[in-house]
Amino acid sequence: MRKRSRRTRTLPAVVAAAVLGLAGCDAGGGPPAPEASRARAAKPAPVWDRSPDSIAAVGDSITRGFDACAVLSDCPEVSWATGSDSEVDSLAVRLLGVTGAAERSWNYAVTGARMADLPEQMAQAAVRGPDLVTVMVGANDACRRSVSAMTSVADFRADFEEALATLRSSLPRTQVYVASVPNLKRLWSEGRSNALGKEVWKLGICPSMLGEADDLTSAATARRDRVQQRVVEYNKVLKEVCAKDRRCRFDGNAVYDYDFGTDQLSHWDWFHPSRDGQARLASIAYRTITAPDPVA
Repeated sequence: MRKRSRRTRTLPAVVAAAVLGLAGCDAGGGPPAPEASRARAAKPAPVWDRSPDSIAAVGDSITRGFDACAVLSDCPEVSWATGSDSEVDSLAVRLLGVTGAAERSWNYAVTGARMADLPEQMAQAAVRGPDLVTVMVGANDACRRSVSAMTSVADFRADFEEALATLRSSLPRTQVYVASVPNLKRLWSEGRSNALGKEVWKLGICPSMLGEADDLTSAATARRDRVQQRVVEYNKVLKEVCAKDRRCRFDGNAVYDYDFGTDQLSHWDWFHPSRDGQARLASIAYRTITAPDPVA
């Protein structure tokens, strides 16, 4: 009986030693398996491609080059995103070259478009299967006939989320560059000294901000401040929604923060970007897209 008892006590000790020995090998005590060595040696492909091979642009009048060449007219050849004008040196030209930009870039932006129009534009862009989609939209959501008519922040967010979901439903790997909404109050401040520009503003360009341009009463100031605050809130939405998509890059408010001067504004309406302004937008986009890391 005593011998049987010693064997019973010895067996668990042997099993335990064997288990511990196996655990030690798995933890690195022995040479790694060839498969493990190969897995460690293989580097994962980067999520963000800094040199996409095709581009589709969506958005509003800024991406259409509105008022950059003639009054109240689109001029897509000077678009910051897909234009061919050598003075602008568009994003497409910088990334794809002149020939590549002509063959593999498409502009689906529409003058007057708001965020609610973005899902449809995204669906059109997705048909092309681009490597990159550029987004610049939101100014028209704040540029309404009155402050009360501005797009709500909740609707702005929902429409932007729907637009990204529309793209992702068919193109899960396509990259997205999102430009911030420009500082509309700064544009008012720069343009209000020009008599011709103010006359063009009266035709209906951003009335919530530009209406009664010379009115400096407290009520007018409060109105402009409310529009400006809504733009800040829109940019917060763009940043937050984009951050949830690993293949989306927001510009870190670079467009909003850019100090547009008279040289960068259309000399037809002193509000939309001129050729020079379009070139600055192209530069901001190129810098954001080709950076090793996204803007913090």
